[in-house]
Amino acid sequence: MRVSSQGVTVVALLADPDAPTEIAQRVARVLPARLAEKSGHGRRFDVQVVSEPFTAGTEDPPTLMRRIMDRRREESWDIVVALTDLPLHSHGRKLVVDLDHEHGLALLSLPPLGGLRLQTRARQAVEEAVLSLAGPPATGAEGPPSSQPLGRFVGPLAPIHRARVGEEETTDLRYVVSGPRGYLRILSGMVRANRPWRLVPGLSKALAAALATGAIATVNSTVWSVAESLSVPRLVIAMVGSVALMIGWLIVDAQLWHRSTDASPEERKRTGLYNASTIVTVGIGVLVCYVGLMIINLLWALFILNDQVFASMTRTPLHAADYWTLSWFVASVATVGGALGSGLESDEAVRAAAFSKREQERRSVLQDDEVE
Repeated sequence: MRVSSQGVTVVALLADPDAPTEIAQRVARVLPARLAEKSGHGRRFDVQVVSEPFTAGTEDPPTLMRRIMDRRREESWDIVVALTDLPLHSHGRKLVVDLDHEHGLALLSLPPLGGLRLQTRARQAVEEAVLSLAGPPATGAEGPPSSQPLGRFVGPLAPIHRARVGEEETTDLRYVVSGPRGYLRILSGMVRANRPWRLVPGLSKALAAALATGAIATVNSTVWSVAESLSVPRLVIAMVGSVALMIGWLIVDAQLWHRSTDASPEERKRTGLYNASTIVTVGIGVLVCYVGLMIINLLWALFILNDQVFASMTRTPLHAADYWTLSWFVASVATVGGALGSGLESDEAVRAAAFSKREQERRSVLQDDEVE
């Protein structure tokens, strides 16, 4: 790894657009000072952020490493750390980071870092990768330096560990995740990358239908009587059923379910992971909508219900708990109405709300390949 003539190590954070770029920009604010402090000897670092879709059309790590190497040759960069929010796979295992110490390259997949404290973990991973690449070159037959670039994440109980690298690859050090904990971590990272809370404003027509259904149901005396007669287990069943219906309808109607023509075990695992992230992403978005509907219906019920009218229709006095019961049941009814209203949304709008930019492009490429 070369260092510029001015004695400053130029580090490029090559990031996919959207979430990876946002993370890289935050990392770049603190990275130079942290690298200078940890590397010592008065060394200085110049960190640049470059946003471009370097993963377009491929998820193959060796191909991506070649792309990163080509970009490094085009610029005056000493070290390149590439960040993507796509889950990458190598030899059936889920990749965390690939490092090429000879050329000063690192490829970091963000989902295996998990869905919690992602910004902190990403900063730590980038920091340690740069320090490893900026270190003294390896000597002898050991290959890469013996220090662990992901030392904070690697341990006896951690799902991240070193993995074998193919002889034809330029990568000399690879870390992957495995096991149930690794699967859950990458799944949570994929859901975080999709940012499921964006599903709420992205389903404007469905929400309009749900709000209209809830408003009408709240003033319906038959709904009062039904809600009054329902037990908590039945209310839970109604909630689960309506939420499941909404999730299923969105996935089927917008064609969010991923199907692969490749029957290999590795591709089946990858397809299962993508579909699991779709279910969780849509599920979180629908649950947020459900809670919002319940709160709005509660406020509407507090405003509209009258003690005397309620008692005359249900033959029971109006208690505080009845407001919660009614708003809970009406939220389930409104969610079913929202599921029907979601059919008015375009498939592109639902996909844009449910998936990250990289995931949308990946699915678009796969659909084009199937058509061809």
